[in-house]
Amino acid sequence: MSDSTQDIPGTNDTRGPGTTSTTRTASPGNTAGTSSTPRGARARARREVTEAIKEEARRQLAVDGAAKLSLRAVARELGMVSSALYRYFPSRDDLLTALIIDAYDSLGEAAETAHDAVADAGPVRRWTAVCEAVRGWALAHPHEYALIYGSPVPGYTAPRTTVPPAARVGLLLIRIVRDAHRGRGVAKTPLPAELRTEAERLAADVAPDLPPEVVVVLVAAWAELYGLVGFEVFGQFNRIVEDREPFFRHAVARLAHSVGLVHG
Repeated sequence: MSDSTQDIPGTNDTRGPGTTSTTRTASPGNTAGTSSTPRGARARARREVTEAIKEEARRQLAVDGAAKLSLRAVARELGMVSSALYRYFPSRDDLLTALIIDAYDSLGEAAETAHDAVADAGPVRRWTAVCEAVRGWALAHPHEYALIYGSPVPGYTAPRTTVPPAARVGLLLIRIVRDAHRGRGVAKTPLPAELRTEAERLAADVAPDLPPEVVVVLVAAWAELYGLVGFEVFGQFNRIVEDREPFFRHAVARLAHSVGLVHG
């Protein structure tokens, strides 16, 4: 494959006899027909090849795991020479980063969509909807979930560009707690003295407008959510928890109460 427009139907000049060229009749001020169409076709071709590369990489993740992801293997499966693939992703790490960002964004979008559907409900219902969306996405995309919340990929360090997508679910949970705090209030659990300094640091970094007592349990609940989901995705609940949906719903409701959400 190539990102050249020569491979795209309709981008070459193959006019037959009697066909009028729009390029020759265009007015001096009208350049849309002369330049934007080839450029748009080229950009579309690049997007399509990029998506094909990522889709094949996801297939390989499902079979071999992230640690064995190979640009050469992806190129071979797509019928590309390796040098052509490097024009899209210069290294394995660049391809991994793209897959990680896509996974975080897909998860974040699922959580935000679920939240928006109950945005007028009480904070516990909103919290539960977000948590259930995280679980649902993870069960539907177990290999992508493993990529972002499983074992670290040897030799790979995620760049800062992954941070905003990764923060989408966490920021949504903070928003729910913040709305409750500004509304009918949240219940606060007393802090042990030895945790006070760390709690204040966490609050300053994560949510300066929330009490440190709330931020500490919020961060813990965020971690516990992914622990619950990970146990189910990776099979640790097998032969232990059978009816997992009500179990999960009960668990995340308790997490909501732990962060001080006491009103619906």
